[in-house]
Amino acid sequence: MSRFDAMNGSVTARIEAPTSVVWDIVSDVTRIGELSPETFDAEWTDGATGPAVGARFRGHIKRNGRGPTYWTQCRVTVCEPERAFAFGVETGGKVLNTWRYDLAALDGGAATEITESFTLTPTVAMRVYWTLFGWTRGRTNERGMTQTLDRVKTIAERTAT
Repeated sequence: MSRFDAMNGSVTARIEAPTSVVWDIVSDVTRIGELSPETFDAEWTDGATGPAVGARFRGHIKRNGRGPTYWTQCRVTVCEPERAFAFGVETGGKVLNTWRYDLAALDGGAATEITESFTLTPTVAMRVYWTLFGWTRGRTNERGMTQTLDRVKTIAERTAT
């Protein structure tokens, strides 16, 4: 299931694995290369070694899976084990985009509903960008989030068995 509005969107999937397994995958940014079609590498920075509010990391991006290739600076904004993990992509210390994973236990904890979402910060520049290119970027993000959740599902279900 997917949902897209002005400057944000989300995709939801069901995974046949406990939230603890899914959490360990999505909150470990060093595994992003296994999951994302655009971000092929990430590393904790500034002394961070794992997920915590305020922890910083950088992600190595290949835009649209083709290029250009560049690094982004990110900061964890939400870290609620087995429930929610979010981070802001920053430029000049300001958040441009927030990515989030929300987890909910299903079937007495045997399965997980996961929602991946993005929200662009509503600056004038981002509003102009979304007005001009949002329809195409929204489709790209939807495909990317679907691929990411499919990969999380594959890894989590293999790990849980």
